[in-house]
Amino acid sequence: MTALPFHGVFTALVTPFTEDGSAIDFDAYRRLLEMQLEAKVAGVVPCGTTGEAPTLTSAEQLELIRFTKRVVKNELMVVAGAGSNATQKSVDAAKAALEAGADAVMVVMPYYNKPSQAGMIRHVQQIAASVSGPIVVYNIPARSAVELSVPSMLSVLESCPNVVAVKDATGGMGHCQELLSRSGDRVAVLSGDDALTLPMMAVGASGVISVASNLDPKALVQLVNLARRGDFAAARKEQFKLLPVFKALFEEPSPAPIKAALASQGWMHGSLRLPMLPVTPECHKRLATALRTYEEASG
Repeated sequence: MTALPFHGVFTALVTPFTEDGSAIDFDAYRRLLEMQLEAKVAGVVPCGTTGEAPTLTSAEQLELIRFTKRVVKNELMVVAGAGSNATQKSVDAAKAALEAGADAVMVVMPYYNKPSQAGMIRHVQQIAASVSGPIVVYNIPARSAVELSVPSMLSVLESCPNVVAVKDATGGMGHCQELLSRSGDRVAVLSGDDALTLPMMAVGASGVISVASNLDPKALVQLVNLARRGDFAAARKEQFKLLPVFKALFEEPSPAPIKAALASQGWMHGSLRLPMLPVTPECHKRLATALRTYEEASG
């Protein structure tokens, strides 16, 4: 298996829908992908949490992956969400995603059924043994109700050579630091929280799987590139300009705020599929204020 460069900005893509939410708006999706190409992000992540994967049919997910690959070709890495709380479903989804053209798959920890640490390890091992492509483990306890611990992750790394990266959305710095200190360069750690990207990179993370880069990928690429070069003074300036936007994008359940922001700039409809709802008027106002403040600070 050829090693892929898991560093830089990976955009956790939204899935644009038609105004009534009944179908994917592929024209808007193409425009979004072209913006990512122009900004030279490292990769894109369709069919993840931000892409409302739970509300997409299996056919829609494969169509999105194929379409993504046709547009970006080999200029960007395509890391497709393939997680489920049923191991065999995850195996099938991972195989299908790779066959549809994904360069790698992202596997979330099983949600709702709350497996043990041993169960989560076996879950990842089963998927890794079933596919030859690279795997990104997605750790997001706020949504899955379980967290793969650092010792468990180390066990996965020992037994699964194709697990090459982790999206750390554990909500703090402790997990990231412990994993990096104990795993060396065995695995790439990508921030799963825009606001924590710079702090995580200061201790060795290699980039971010970003929601905010749907809206302004160039700004996120600049921030991450500065951090990768070790220019943390300049990176802090960019971080502090972006911080109000990062906060506003998560004031209400994601991806409603990022879709509202994209809609306000004419990129797509802000429509979502139930049970997700559009942002409240109050959130919309705060989001508009944060975006205006950022634009003014950016000159």
